[in-house]
This record gives sequence, C-alpha cells and structure tokens, in this order.
Amino acid sequence: MKILRAVFAAAAATALLAGCVQGEDAPAKSADGKESVALRLDYAYYNPASLVLREQKWLETELAGKGVTVSWQLSAGSNKANEALRAEAVDVGSTAGAAALVARANGSPIKTIDVFSQPEWAAIVVPKDSAVTSVAQLKGKKIAATKGTDPYFFLLQALDEAGLKPADVTVTNLQHADGKTALERGDVDAWAGLDPLMATSEVDAGSKLIYRNVAFNSYGVLNAREGFLTEHPDLAQSVVNAYEKARQWIKDNPDQAVALYAREAKISEPVAKAVLTERTKLDIDPVPGAAQKAVFEKILPVLVADANVKSEADARAAIDTLFEPKYATARSVS
Repeated sequence: MKILRAVFAAAAATALLAGCVQGEDAPAKSADGKESVALRLDYAYYNPASLVLREQKWLETELAGKGVTVSWQLSAGSNKANEALRAEAVDVGSTAGAAALVARANGSPIKTIDVFSQPEWAAIVVPKDSAVTSVAQLKGKKIAATKGTDPYFFLLQALDEAGLKPADVTVTNLQHADGKTALERGDVDAWAGLDPLMATSEVDAGSKLIYRNVAFNSYGVLNAREGFLTEHPDLAQSVVNAYEKARQWIKDNPDQAVALYAREAKISEPVAKAVLTERTKLDIDPVPGAAQKAVFEKILPVLVADANVKSEADARAAIDTLFEPKYATARSVS
C-alpha cells in the first residue's frame, strides 16, 4: 500500500507540474481572449523615422485591439540590427542597403520591405588638427570603422577610388560610438563616420570631413525576417504604413522633428537639424528596387574583393532575391 500511495503521489505531482509548465508556456491572451502576438522592432539613431514611431506609439495604438504587443530594441549599427534579425530577436530591423545585401548573401533569411531614407550618413573623418586632406593620404594610416555597416562599405569604395586597397591601411573594427571616441582621442588617424555621431564630432570636437560622396551611401532600408513575413504579412504592412506616416510627419513638422530627434538621440538641436535637413532625404520612393540595385552593382566588386560575401555568385543571388516590394507598393497612411 505504501508503494502504491507513493506511486499515486508521484503521478499526481507529475501531473500538477505538467499543468504548471503548460500554463507557463501557453500563449498569453488579449482582453478578448485571443492569443497575443509580439511585434518586435528596432530603433536607431541613424533612422530618425524609427524614433518618431517609437515616441508617437502609432503602432501600439493601432494594434492593441488586435492583441498585438509592440516592443523596441536599440540597434547601435547595421551590424547589430542584422545580428538581431539573424538571432530572431527582432522581426523588423533597419540597416543600410549594402548591409542587408551582405547579410542575405551570407545566408540570413531577410527581405527588404521598405526604403526609409536616402541619407548621406557616412564620410571619412579626421581630427581637427590632422594634416590629411585626401583619402590617398591615408595609406599606412589607422582608420576606425564598424565592419558590416555603410561607413565601412563607404571606406572600401573611397579607398578603391583613390587607388588603395584595404591592405594599404589598418582598419580598427570599432562600433560607431567607439570609433568617434578613438578619433577624438587621437588613437586612430581617421574614422569612417556615421551620423549623428559624425555631425556631433564636427560641432563638438572640430573634426573634419575630408571625403563625402552621397553615391557611396546605400540607402536606409527596413528588413524583415522571412518567417515573420510568412506568419504575419498584415503586421509587416502595418509597419510599412507607419513608416510612411512617420516620414510624412517629419516633413510636415520639421521643428518638432528636430526637437524629437535631438532629445531621443541625445544630440544638440543644431546637429539634429543638420542631419535631418542637410543629410537625410525622405522624399523618396519607398519601394525597394532599381535605385538600390544600381548602388549594389557599384559596390559589389569591393565587397567581393574584401571577402565580405562568400562569393560573387552569392552576392548576385542576394541582389535578385533581397527585395519584397509589395508592402511598400501597397502602403497607405491612416
């Protein structure tokens, strides 16, 4: 009897434990009893529209009644956004176009669903007292850059145009903010900079932009996990629609947009104004396609030469399969 009682007690405990575990793993319910869905987005200081969306909470308001919860994760650079997408930590992330291309060419299952800006967010920067005035003079110098991001790809193109190879310089791989610090401390000779950090360094530290070329910047794009697009195409459409609304809000409310950008990115209003009005073009076609492909074709040789992609064939396959234009084509502003 004692043995039987022990068996029954163990079985009851197991059933109770199983019930507890099942309860913990069961999907959360919304107020109307529907299973809640998590929409995980990134925001970034190089993506002003994301800051508007995060503060205005338009998506939270629109989707609350559908049992959707919205969360935000900061991306310190395109490389971090791509890491989060690959790890399935976010559903939609913002990167430079070239960074998205490299990620897909290297096996990340993402699709570009929207173009949020045509920025001039990258340039080659030197300290205020530097005697360097051209990219050619960087031969043998130490340059800070964040690999996997537009400023790094900008650097590769600038070196190539100047007749230099990546091996002709020493690239110190630092996240953008650390690259800025290294430049201002004199730890490196130059920095492949990114706004708004770059504009801040110009104003606060007197840093100089020795080479600019908007054509070497590869657009700001929204990328979504393919699994997310398969499971929640309606949410992907909501995100694209919200970005369209944010771009329009920035254009219609320039002073408020500058103040918001300065506050959220923790930069001065003069810097925020310079980045938004002088270096960020929002009046663009948000449908990913020919304009971005043209940039990719130009940058492809340096990406292959620097082994940023596995092969040229992989890169060309990525160019052909990266874009999913239907969401931006169907965009609307509520």
